[in-house]
Amino acid sequence: QLKESGGGLVQTGGSLRLSCRGSGFSFNDYTIGWFRQAPGMGYEGLSRISSDGTTHYADSVKGRFTISSDNARGTVYLEMNSLKPEDTAVYYCAQAPTAVQLPTSPTSWGQGTQVTVSS
Repeated sequence: QLKESGGGLVQTGGSLRLSCRGSGFSFNDYTIGWFRQAPGMGYEGLSRISSDGTTHYADSVKGRFTISSDNARGTVYLEMNSLKPEDTAVYYCAQAPTAVQLPTSPTSWGQGTQVTVSS
C-alpha cells in the first residue's frame, strides 16, 4: 500500500516536497516511481528510483525535481523546485518489481496528492 502526502498550493518558482510512504513491503525489492495527471490529460511518468538507487527523470522535470528514498522509513520523496503553472496536477506514486514494469503494470498506486502552482 502506498500513500502520498505533501501536496498543496504554491506560487510559481516555489518548492514542495512530496512523500510516498509504503507499507506491507520492502522498498529494497521494488522500483518506486512518481507520476502525475493534469486535468484532461493522461498520466505522465516523472521520475523513478530503483532498489539499487538508480534514478531516472523525465525531460520535463530534469534539473528541477529530485527523487530520493529512505528505505528505513519506507518512504520515497520527490523534491520539486522552480515549480511552474504547468506542473499543476495530481501526483501519484506507484511501485513495481522492476523499472520496466513500472509504467505498464505497477503493483499498486497511491491515492494521489494535488499540487497547484499559481501564476
